[in-house]
Amino acid sequence: MEFKEIFQKYEALVAEVDKTFNKISEQTEDGIKCAKGCSDCCHALFDLTLVEAIYINRKFNETYSGMERSEIMQEADKADRLIHKIKRRAFKASQSGASTTEILKEISLARVKCPCLKENNLCALYNYRPLTCRIYGVPMNIGGQAHSCQKSGFTAGKSYPTINMDTLQSKLMQLSEELAASINSSLKELPEVLVPLSMALVTDYTPEYLGANTGDKVEEPAPAAEPSEACGTCDKDKSACASCNYSVELGAMPEN
Repeated sequence: MEFKEIFQKYEALVAEVDKTFNKISEQTEDGIKCAKGCSDCCHALFDLTLVEAIYINRKFNETYSGMERSEIMQEADKADRLIHKIKRRAFKASQSGASTTEILKEISLARVKCPCLKENNLCALYNYRPLTCRIYGVPMNIGGQAHSCQKSGFTAGKSYPTINMDTLQSKLMQLSEELAASINSSLKELPEVLVPLSMALVTDYTPEYLGANTGDKVEEPAPAAEPSEACGTCDKDKSACASCNYSVELGAMPEN
């Protein structure tokens, strides 16, 4: 299970996102405060799609061994237990009648240290970090709502070019579906599985775990849409980003 072609498509999407980040950074003057050693985004709670989880799992196992690997695995175990408690509280809150908005706000404010964050505040897998980590510092459009880093210098009420997270998530799900189809997985819901980075690191993604049936010939999965140009005349429904002609006001930005 090499997933070479699918990983190449994922890396192309990563390159497009990095390009978009740089472009928005150039357009927003001093709004973006990301800098080496800043670890605010390394304490956020978010999940990875299947293709992201398997990709970073592979890179982790290729990069680390021995004591270094064991130390990161221990940190991942700590993070996993904390995330389980947070999600358990969220479930109980939902059972008690709390609104989805209240629950999501509490989760968004949770601080969980990423197992890849080293003592010097640098990432142990920086070159392979997930897309959420790569775009954290720029304005994001999630379900029509504006979001940005607490440490950013963006002005409330002003419009900025943004990254459309819903479109980006759709592309990741598309790649996850292609990955599952490539191994003829018997697990129908496999492409929809979302896991924290900590769980992605400790999971052993064997053919059995993924429900693979590699002995049978399978049809070639439909290719995921190629990422389009990040800025200029892009179609906002097909691009990972929203161009200069598509922006959101940050007045409604939540306090997180």
